Amino acid sequence: MANKLHAAQTSDSPYAGGLKISLTSSLGPLPIKGASVTISLTGDPDSVVETLTTDESGQTDTVELPAPPVDYSLTPTDQQPYSEYNISVEASGFEPVLVSGTQILADVTAVQPISLIPEERPGREEDIIIPAHTLFGIFPPKIPEAEIKPVDETGEIVLSRVVIPEFVIVHDGVPSDSTAPNYYVRYTDYIKNVASSEIYATWPESTIYANILAIMSFTLNRVYTEWYRNQGYNFTITSSTAFDQKWVYGRNIFENISFLVDTIFSNYLSRPGVRQPILTSYCDGRRVSCRGLSQWGSMYLGEEGYDAIDIIHYYYGSDMYINSADAISGVPSSWPGYDLTIGSSGAKVLQMQEQLNRIRQNYPAIPYITPDGIFGQQTAAAVRVFQRVFGLPRTGVVDFPTWYEISRIYVGVSRIAEPS
Repeated sequence: MANKLHAAQTSDSPYAGGLKISLTSSLGPLPIKGASVTISLTGDPDSVVETLTTDESGQTDTVELPAPPVDYSLTPTDQQPYSEYNISVEASGFEPVLVSGTQILADVTAVQPISLIPEERPGREEDIIIPAHTLFGIFPPKIPEAEIKPVDETGEIVLSRVVIPEFVIVHDGVPSDSTAPNYYVRYTDYIKNVASSEIYATWPESTIYANILAIMSFTLNRVYTEWYRNQGYNFTITSSTAFDQKWVYGRNIFENISFLVDTIFSNYLSRPGVRQPILTSYCDGRRVSCRGLSQWGSMYLGEEGYDAIDIIHYYYGSDMYINSADAISGVPSSWPGYDLTIGSSGAKVLQMQEQLNRIRQNYPAIPYITPDGIFGQQTAAAVRVFQRVFGLPRTGVVDFPTWYEISRIYVGVSRIAEPS
């Protein structure tokens, strides 16, 4: 059954955005059923606006919450363009968690992922505090760097090809801060987090697409050149805007950004004759200027009808082009190169059916499929449920983003079942 859309009666604002909470165990992608979720206004914890319960997939219904006018996020202004809410979670057998400052923009849906720590595990999840968005708060400007790193006798390049990593290690501070924690973050989750922190989800799709390409290319340059490891650090990238790009532990992401990342996550930006992904600089273009992409400028270009590649060419030059990685780490098998749909058959269909059947052991909303290698109505129905649970368009077709999301969840639940 599709998620219902509730209306929280908290103000007379005619503008609203959606919020859905997704709970999993810190042990892996295991949904937490029956958890109590309380939503209140940030700064006024007694102002409870909604109390929800998670379903068998660990998710709440989508609740509609008041937000500022969408125009606030479409032009630089001193008016905060998003509302902020606290989310308090309690679940039997798990430590309680409070997320403070979940950001809600008008006309888009936010997803707040929350990982709960089992009570029997040592340690306790600290409350999560989401700071101001980079386009609204004050953050250090990026220290300029060359977009192409040296490849001669410096020893900096150690990878022979561009590979999409399964995880990146994010250092939550400046590089020299040895007290800052490191977090292992799935590559796609990292990109979604950064994009949700760096731009507004209300912007034109072509603008969001162009900014995601810049974010991914910047990240893959750090991966490919092993930039920080070659300086003696044990992480991939930092969360500092002065050195890299903004990543916020525990923040909410936006559904439209999430889908775009899932669709293009194997891409990055290249120049002719250069093997490494380009270190694509960007800045807000209002408080800070740079030689790369202007975030606000890209928004205006998107509104004028520019395609993503036109925006890329506007800021980086006409020789910049979209490339695709040779390999994707951490998946059992690559996408077949075409959509799997009713009438498809063969080994790829069988593999996908078997993976969905394994996933349903942890996500029982997904119906069982007879693993026969034939894509029929039964398989399409199971795919649609999977897509609903994991925030993908409910087409019943296994396209590129659906294939890799099935692979990602399959690997995650399979690892949990492995003996330690």
